[in-house]
Amino acid sequence: MSEMTPYVLVLYYSRSGATATMAQQIAAGVESVPGIQARLRTVAPVSTTCEAVEPEIPAEGAVYADLDDLRNCSALALGSPTRFGNMAAPLKYFIDSTSSLWMNGALIDKPATAFTSTSSLHGGQESTLLTMLVPLLHHGMVYAGVPYSETTLLETRTGGTPYGSSHLAGTRSDRSVDEHERALCVAQGKRLARLALALHAMREEAL
Repeated sequence: MSEMTPYVLVLYYSRSGATATMAQQIAAGVESVPGIQARLRTVAPVSTTCEAVEPEIPAEGAVYADLDDLRNCSALALGSPTRFGNMAAPLKYFIDSTSSLWMNGALIDKPATAFTSTSSLHGGQESTLLTMLVPLLHHGMVYAGVPYSETTLLETRTGGTPYGSSHLAGTRSDRSVDEHERALCVAQGKRLARLALALHAMREEAL
């Protein structure tokens, strides 16, 4: 990846793999837009012990995010499975560490979106997306959901909301991300990439 090429940070936590699959589809949507790239990053699980137990680099999947990944991005897609209608603790732990970025206004006027996965259809998809939005607004980011011009929103019988993409994983968390859910993730990535390029140009002109 060129250091000069703007990128969308696709930052997620995934326990059973569904949220990671959604992240990959959003990244594919981003990469389909010329002039911008996707950067996939995850976060480490939190532990009840008082010592660091995770390796610096995960054994598989995306590498762990650091604050520079977030500071230098042109847009953010934030993904998490639902935990009682809210984002999972590992992702919130990372977001809670971003005060220095907030103090410097590093994310102001950058577009952002969110995506989630639940085990049941009414298991808190929309509340999770809405609560994930809150810290992004505190950072001054510009939130972008999924508009109803994406007609898949009217066709899906599982995941998919105007607040962001979602996935119905099933009670055993073994249901694959289906065709409608994938299409909405790709569309969400495309929209975020286009907004990122437009707002990136606006910020450059303001300098």
